[in-house]
This record gives sequence, C-alpha cells and structure tokens, in this order.
Amino acid sequence: MAFSVLTTVHSPPQFLRLPQSSPSLRFSLPNLKRLKPLSIRSLSIPAAPASGSLAPAISLTDNALKHLNRMRSERNEDLCLRIGVKQGGCSGMSYTMDFEDRANKRPDDSIIEYEGFEIVCDPKSLLFIFGMQLDYSNALIGGGFSFKNPNATQTCGCGKSFAAEM
Repeated sequence: MAFSVLTTVHSPPQFLRLPQSSPSLRFSLPNLKRLKPLSIRSLSIPAAPASGSLAPAISLTDNALKHLNRMRSERNEDLCLRIGVKQGGCSGMSYTMDFEDRANKRPDDSIIEYEGFEIVCDPKSLLFIFGMQLDYSNALIGGGFSFKNPNATQTCGCGKSFAAEM
C-alpha cells in the first residue's frame, strides 16, 4: 500500500511519497504549520494485470478437463478433484490426485472452479503447485496426466515427482 500526503492550502498541492516500509507518518515539509488542515489518502496499487482476467491457481488443458469429466461421470457421484503434494518420489516431492466427495472439503481448502469442474487443494500443497497446469495425453508412450509446474526446480523422468525451493 502506498501513502501520499496532500496539504490542503490555497497554494498548489504538495505531495510527499513515503517509503512502503515506513509505518510512521513522520515528515517535514517547508511552510507546513499545525494550523493547516492535512488529509492523508491511502492508495492501493493493484497487483493484477489491467485486463482484469486472473490466471487460476491450477489450470487444466481442454484434454485434461475432458478426461476428468469423463472419469467423474463414470463414477456417477458428486465429486471434486483433490490435487496435492506429499513427501517422496525420485526428486523429493510427488503429486497426489484423487476424486473426493464434495462434502469432504475442509474449511482451509482452496477451491478452484474450472469451467464447472471443481479442483480442491490444501494450503500447504498450493504453495508448491500455484500456477501449475494439468494436461492429459492418450498417447501410447508417455500418455496420461502431466504436470507443468512453474515452481519445480527439478523434475523426475517420470514427471510425477519434483523438487522446489521455498
């Protein structure tokens, strides 16, 4: 959050830019007397792109979405997909993915709705997979789900485990 100070006198406004790390409002301006009214405005600078569209925390390709919807419909239940991370695998951490009853969602879970399909992720896992894209291929060799994780510093040859630095 950025702060600006505006003196309300008959002369042109004067602005003083305070550093973002400064929690106090100690400053000095020439010709600033205690009798002059002072107004302080707080400006919030948006971190999101100006286009207004935010990328989801976890995204699905069209192939992954089609396959997941097909798998869910075969089970004939009201399910969501839980994606997470656990210790283990060749590179130190491995991805977990399973269907779960929507009623089992926890209060601290992040819920990402992607074209009517609901993905659930616990907060600790989301730290490691934020921005990840889940893809699916039905190729005979190397087919199945693949994870494109921007936080992975190292991945295993199988593509199901990774390492990340926090």
